Amino acid sequence: MGIAAGKDNMIGVGIVGTGFGQKIHIPGFAAHHQTQVVAVYHRDLAKARSIAAAHQIPQSVNSLSDLIDLPEIQAVSLSTPPFLHYEQAQTILRGGKHLLLEKPTTLMASEARDLYHLAAKTGCQVTMDFEFRCVPAWQWLAEQLAAGYVGQKRLIKVDWMVSSRADASRPWNWYACKDQGGGALGAIGSHSFDYLAWLFGPIRRLCARLSTTISSRPDPATGEMKPVDSDDACSFLLELADGTPCQICLSSVTYQGRGHWLEVYGDRGTLILGSDNQKDYVHGFRLWGSQGGEPLAELPIPDRLAFPKTYADGRLAPFIRIVDRWVQAIEQGQPVVPSLREGVYSQLLMDLAHQSHQTDRWVNVPDLDGFLRE
Repeated sequence: MGIAAGKDNMIGVGIVGTGFGQKIHIPGFAAHHQTQVVAVYHRDLAKARSIAAAHQIPQSVNSLSDLIDLPEIQAVSLSTPPFLHYEQAQTILRGGKHLLLEKPTTLMASEARDLYHLAAKTGCQVTMDFEFRCVPAWQWLAEQLAAGYVGQKRLIKVDWMVSSRADASRPWNWYACKDQGGGALGAIGSHSFDYLAWLFGPIRRLCARLSTTISSRPDPATGEMKPVDSDDACSFLLELADGTPCQICLSSVTYQGRGHWLEVYGDRGTLILGSDNQKDYVHGFRLWGSQGGEPLAELPIPDRLAFPKTYADGRLAPFIRIVDRWVQAIEQGQPVVPSLREGVYSQLLMDLAHQSHQTDRWVNVPDLDGFLRE
């Protein structure tokens, strides 16, 4: 069974994944009052020691099994590239450690389902870092939708247009490789599929087109051009279980793209949530609303939803809220949301998007409970 918090209710955390892990996970756990990073893993021991020294982390290892064997560790954060998630998460869960897992969950939904059942078997609490669920503007939107602000939904539209990979000279890495989980679908589509399910419920069917507009990038070691086969632009048509149509357009290669916007149109009103911040995908969200055909007006976010503290990197504050939910689940032995269940659903929708693109047709989305029983 998953192990409880350690001495003085502090949860000892091991870090696996030191890219995003150093940017967000390590400072996030340091900021939370009930978590302490006690060890960091890197396959290169010298790098592990250097990272540990830079962040005042007591221990460093170059073996995942050695990390799992440390009695001071009750939980592990995993933010390695997606193609490593399945095997590493299995090792962590079989070691009886609670898990915080970065998206996308795995490379395919069947792997995510395996992890879901393994977590249930071991009693470990697993959360996914779907941080939009913890951003004040998004929580305010969720409350307005639940209160019936728009009435009967008529159309949902998502645009997420950023320039993070618009520069074709940016070097090749795993993100450029479909088989390693690279691409805009996994990076930002995983978030979109999660928040659509959170805000609007299950999806009945979908149709997807995935594009690779930058077909090669320079090898970081040699400078020679290497082929890119992961998507950098995606378009979807979805139909929710209640029949509402939904349109999604995602791109990581749009110079001066409009940013990230979610529009909800209904028979009573309209809600528009958006940010044009190209440098930070959390800072800058605002919510506008209109009812009865009146002009749009900003709906100020209540203070009760505000972050206690904000940081230069907008991702840090919602990550700390994810950590807080996870800590409560570990202490109480109760499931956390977002959990692997939500991770499975996001991954399932991504798998079906690939299937739709390959077959050039609409695909039906199975019931999640039925899929989990397969």
